[in-house]
Amino acid sequence: MTPKFGRGRTIARGEDGFEAALLGTSFNAHDPGRRPALIVQANDEAEVLAAVAQARAAGLAIGICSGGHSWSQNHIRDGGMLLDMSRLDSIAIDAGNSTAIIGPGCLAGDLDAALAKQKLFFPVAHAYTVGMGGFLLQGGFGWNSRATGMACQSVIGIDVVLADGSLVHASETENPQLLWAARGAGPGFFGVVVRFHLKLRPRPRYVGMKAQVFRIRHLEAVMSWADRVGPDVAPFVEFQLVFNRKAMGIFAHGIEILTPVLADSHREARAAVAFIDNSPVRRLASFTLPLLPLSLGMMMKAGERTLFLPNTRWTADSMWMNTPIDPLLPALRRIADTQPGAPSHALWLNWNAPPSRPDMAFSLEARTYLALYGGLRGSTSTPRDESWATDHMRALQADSIGIQLADENLGRRPAAFMAPANLARLDALRAHHDPEGRFNPYMGRVA
Repeated sequence: MTPKFGRGRTIARGEDGFEAALLGTSFNAHDPGRRPALIVQANDEAEVLAAVAQARAAGLAIGICSGGHSWSQNHIRDGGMLLDMSRLDSIAIDAGNSTAIIGPGCLAGDLDAALAKQKLFFPVAHAYTVGMGGFLLQGGFGWNSRATGMACQSVIGIDVVLADGSLVHASETENPQLLWAARGAGPGFFGVVVRFHLKLRPRPRYVGMKAQVFRIRHLEAVMSWADRVGPDVAPFVEFQLVFNRKAMGIFAHGIEILTPVLADSHREARAAVAFIDNSPVRRLASFTLPLLPLSLGMMMKAGERTLFLPNTRWTADSMWMNTPIDPLLPALRRIADTQPGAPSHALWLNWNAPPSRPDMAFSLEARTYLALYGGLRGSTSTPRDESWATDHMRALQADSIGIQLADENLGRRPAAFMAPANLARLDALRAHHDPEGRFNPYMGRVA
């Protein structure tokens, strides 16, 4: 497993180590300026229970962090308690029953590595160092989720500390409303999950990726083609296009077509990505890589080394869209033309949601997902760079049906992130289980 921090402690604002501990809870190197009164680095379940009791006695609101990959740094608030759950990172796999029990601080890459040894699979996050706690609560765009469903659909139970200090289990048959809320409430969940119970699957026999790269001048042709073929792409293929100032191979502004594929065989995988070789825009490509076998671990680490660099100030924003591509092309061109330097990037994801999902808080998705990740390094950025993601998403609001909590920007641009009926149901559950507002709500929201 990836080495973690040393044993946790409780640190009050102003004490030695407070600043390092606070900023160490965030993958985003941006300092939001907000400061809690207290940081509790819990080491186990007993310390979580004690922390919630302390917050109740002192009248403190609680923010929660598991892996720290919140782009918006939702867990860092002014005043109150920051409960750091990163040390609760246990992994217990029951291969015979195809289940696992993990702590919220467990990293996606560590879980996948443990499952790979037993030929089991769970749709973990795409980046190795994402904490599974926040990932699962917000829904979970995981590996192969177009085929297997959102990761939260495979959460079969949680153990959660509620605002009144009680520790309860929730499943389909025991406290089912809590499980309903945990499947998609994200940073607005009203409790501290200390364990997630997961349903596992057999591991796909073949994992690989095919890639193709175009120079940015071909944006309109490439995006139009991708939008046309997207609905017919096999669900076990992750068809995504990335605008990158240092695109693979050309080290210049380009569009990377990345198609990870998780299939039953190499033959099935090759047939599923043949649409790339047979496309009318292939002649425009700078190069095309063949389908190559790659482990999920390798792809997760490669992404973090090329796109999600450390020591980077990030602003992300996202939207779900059903709009056809043609009226969006001018906006996509403006996004590309104003794109800050690497590692800033834009993601266009072919999603094509299924007609129905299980009943759960997660309830907003569409045909296409567009996300902008403004990543700034050093001191040369301009105000336009700082607001690139927010400004372009705001300009496209008329074409959006809402956002995804994985890439929320609610503090800067409130937007819908849940079906209205589901949000009303979630609010009613929060009022019942957390009437005093012990747990921080979303930083911004619209009904």
